[in-house]
Amino acid sequence: MINALIIDDEKHCSDSLLWQLNKYCPEVEVQAVCRNADEALEQIHLLQPRLVFLDVEMPDKSGFDLLENLADIHFHIIFTTAFNQYALRAIKFGALDYLLKPIDKDELRLAVDKFIKQEKQISLNQLTALLSHTRKNNDLSFQKIAFPTVHSYELVHLNDILACESSSNYTNVRLINGKSILVSKTLKEIEELLDMTPFFRVHNSWLVNLQYAIRYVKGDGGYLVLNNDMTIPVSRTKREDLLKYITHLSV
Repeated sequence: MINALIIDDEKHCSDSLLWQLNKYCPEVEVQAVCRNADEALEQIHLLQPRLVFLDVEMPDKSGFDLLENLADIHFHIIFTTAFNQYALRAIKFGALDYLLKPIDKDELRLAVDKFIKQEKQISLNQLTALLSHTRKNNDLSFQKIAFPTVHSYELVHLNDILACESSSNYTNVRLINGKSILVSKTLKEIEELLDMTPFFRVHNSWLVNLQYAIRYVKGDGGYLVLNNDMTIPVSRTKREDLLKYITHLSV
């Protein structure tokens, strides 16, 4: 079940939303209905909801005022309001979705489905946080990264990553043991996660762990040779930066 809160000062609106959730989204369990921001603040700390349906316009404090009083937001937000001019601000607060009153049952169902889909995938921010300790120290020996796949999260030692190859909206992560993992992230997103030595983007389609590179072959069709004899193309735009990196390794 998905534990949720409804925050709305208008009883007829919250009653209607509660009825729709019970009928069309039975996997959502509403643990409390709050009439104002102060009450909601208490219930959020007490119940730790995964999903919050939040009205924008409320007396005394708005839904945005409530969010600004939270040190951290550890739940998804679906804003509910009759005023669509709040949409942009809602997006800036990281809203999962935005429903205009009166709420349409089909749009409600789509919003809940979006939540379920996002819950199955670890976010880029979460992955970045997972690596924060790694970036603060240079010992990668016991550091892992959680790669999201279609059915699971694969925990991989950073030192076990040989190279990452772009595959449309996915990334094929090649490991030193010869295995590969198809990750539900683009290569650009993986590059942002592995923004540290010795990982290097040598080509539009390739990110390489340079500790496993043994040779760079020059020329227009320049390429890297890894210690398993795998060859990786190096693009013209990346060649100069790669050579600077290699030069720093020279003795």
